[in-house]
Amino acid sequence: MKIAVIYGGTRQDGNTEIITERVVEGLSVERIYLKDYKIQPIEDFRHSKSGFHTVDDNYNEIIDRIVPHDILIFATPIYWYGMSGTLKNFIDRWSQTLKDSQYPNFKTTMATKRACVIAVGGDEPSLKGLPLIQQFQYIFNFIGISFDEYIIAKGDKTGEVLLDKSALFDAGQMKNRLKIKISEEDKINGFSSTETKELP
Repeated sequence: MKIAVIYGGTRQDGNTEIITERVVEGLSVERIYLKDYKIQPIEDFRHSKSGFHTVDDNYNEIIDRIVPHDILIFATPIYWYGMSGTLKNFIDRWSQTLKDSQYPNFKTTMATKRACVIAVGGDEPSLKGLPLIQQFQYIFNFIGISFDEYIIAKGDKTGEVLLDKSALFDAGQMKNRLKIKISEEDKINGFSSTETKELP
């Protein structure tokens, strides 16, 4: 089972990354930092006769990286009660990929995946972050991704998330469930529990 973490934050080693790394500690995952890529905002040509235009940026590289994975972990700070602009730009561009002949089975492929969300905010995130979780649910429903679980953690200044004991507990629980899924998948594919399976 292949897992990719899609980091939507712009602060290196920030609270979102700290809590997410607690979840994936000891697991083989591919980390994708959106801040390291050039992702242009979408230009909406869905209803244009000419259709979408080719965009000179790194967006397709990211799509190519996430497609092989079974579980996608979307990790984002809560900015103005929503996901980061970087992550929103990336997801907005899915509208283009859905009509891109280079990815004719994009929706079908995405529908085979499972997702987790990790979000960190400073202003009552356990309450005010819930609309963000609902937004992710709608996104995943539309594209066909199964939404497994989420963590909402509290943290403003770097490191403050470590004071959120409830979120740290949830991170440990999420990690355990991921381990179980990997173990079950390994058994299906003929790997013993003592073997090490290297994931990208």
